[in-house]
Amino acid sequence: MLRTRSNCPGPVSRRQVLQAGSLGVGGLALSDLLRMKAEGAVDERKSDHSVIFIWLPGGPPHMETYDMKPDAPLDYRGEFRPIPTSVSGLDVCELLPLHAKSAQRYNIIRSVAHNFADHGGGHKRFLTGRDPKQPDGFVNDNPMVGSVVARMLEGRQKGLPNYICGADNGRTGVDVFSFGAAYLGSSYTPFTFGGDPSQAGFKIENLGVSAQVAARLDDRVKLLGAFDNLRRGVEKTQMMTAMDRFNHQAVDLLMSENARNAFDLSQEKEAVRERYGHHAWGYRCMMARRLVEAGSSFVTMVLENPYISGVPSLKEGTYNWDSHAVNCHMFHDLRVRLPIYDQAITALVEDIYARGLDKKVMLVVTGEFGRTPRITSTNGSQTGVMQPGRDHWPQAMSILTCGGGMRTGQVIGSTNPKGEHPQDRPLTPNDLWATVYRHLGIDPHFPFPDYSGRPTSILPYGEPISELLPA
Repeated sequence: MLRTRSNCPGPVSRRQVLQAGSLGVGGLALSDLLRMKAEGAVDERKSDHSVIFIWLPGGPPHMETYDMKPDAPLDYRGEFRPIPTSVSGLDVCELLPLHAKSAQRYNIIRSVAHNFADHGGGHKRFLTGRDPKQPDGFVNDNPMVGSVVARMLEGRQKGLPNYICGADNGRTGVDVFSFGAAYLGSSYTPFTFGGDPSQAGFKIENLGVSAQVAARLDDRVKLLGAFDNLRRGVEKTQMMTAMDRFNHQAVDLLMSENARNAFDLSQEKEAVRERYGHHAWGYRCMMARRLVEAGSSFVTMVLENPYISGVPSLKEGTYNWDSHAVNCHMFHDLRVRLPIYDQAITALVEDIYARGLDKKVMLVVTGEFGRTPRITSTNGSQTGVMQPGRDHWPQAMSILTCGGGMRTGQVIGSTNPKGEHPQDRPLTPNDLWATVYRHLGIDPHFPFPDYSGRPTSILPYGEPISELLPA
C-alpha cells in the first residue's frame, strides 16, 4: 500500500508522477527501445502511422456480403442478389448499396483461409498469426496483434493509449475475443471501454477530471485514487508490472487534453454523425477515426450486436455474426444487420480519404472466418420453426481493407464457383498481418522471449500482400 509522507515537498508535476514508477520486468526498458531502433525493428519514419481494426465476431457470411455466387445452386447462393459497384468486376450484396457507391475507395480480399473452425480457435488463429495450442477457448497462448503493436511502439507518447478497444457493455473482458497479450504481459492488453457512444450520457470513465483539477493534485496517492475504477479490470497475474504501466496510462488520460478531445464525439458536426449513423456501430467507427487522428496506433472497434441504439430486437435475429440456423433466420437477421453495417463502414472509408488520412491510416474489417457455402435449415432456438443459416467455415472468408497508401478498387484473390475455398491467390491471416506490420514500420521477424524465455518471432511466416502496398 502506498503511504503519504509527513512533509509534503509541494505540488507534484506530471513528469514526476510518470517517473515515480518503473515499467518493471514486463515492460520495455530504455535499452530495449534503443536496441529495437538500432536493429531496425521499428521504423521511426512511420511514427505517425496507425491501424483501425473493425472486428466482426462470429464470422460474417462471405456469400451474403462480398463474395456472392449468383450462378451457384440455390442451396448455396441464398436469397440475396449481387449489385454492381463503381468498380467494374466488383459486385456486393444488394443490402450494401453504399458500398456499391464507394467501391473505388476500398479493396476486397476473397482468398484468406485457415483451419480453425471453432470460434475460440478461429479468434486465436486469426488474431495472433499462430496456430493455438487448443482449438477452442479464448485465452491466448500468443499475443494478439494489437498487444504486439502496443509493446513495439511503446515509446510513442501522444497523451492517449497506443492500443484502444471499444465494445458492448459486458463484452470488454480481454478474453471475450482473444485480445489477450499472452507472454508479453497483461500491461499490453488494450485500454477498453464499453457501452453505446451514440446514447446521451455516454462517457469514458475518468475522463471527466479537468486539466485544472488534475494539475492541483499534489500527491501520488490522491492522483491514483482518482482512477480506481480504471484499475478494477487489471488481471492479478503480473499485477505490479501491469498496475505500474496502467497507472502511467491513467495519468496520461487524466491530464491529457488530447485524450479528452479524442473521445468527445460532441465535437463532430451533425452532418458527420448523421453520415455514420446514430447507432453504436457508426459512433464507434467515428470514434476510431478520431482516436487514430489524435495519435493512437492501433484502435479496435467491435461491431457485434446491431439490436441496440433503439433498434428493436428481432426474434429470429442473433447477437453477433454467428448465423447458424439454430441461432437465427440468417436472411431476416441480415436485413437488419447489413444496412447498419453498410452505413458505418462506408462512412469510415470515405472519412479516411476526405480528411487526408489515407496514407497514415490503414483500415481492416473482418471476422474470424466465413460461413459454410451450403445453407442448412433447422428449428430456431428462439422461434421454434425451421429457418436457414450457415455454419462456421474458415476455408474461405472476405476482408475489406483501405488506406495505408494502398491502391484501391481491387478484388484480391477468388474462391471457387461455390465459395468453398480459395481458387486464386491463396492467402493466410499472416499475410494480412505482415502487411499491417509493414504499414506500422514494425519488423515482423523481431524476436520476443516467450513463456520459456526462448526468442520467438512476431510472425512465424507470412509476406506483405503486394497488391496492398503503397505504389
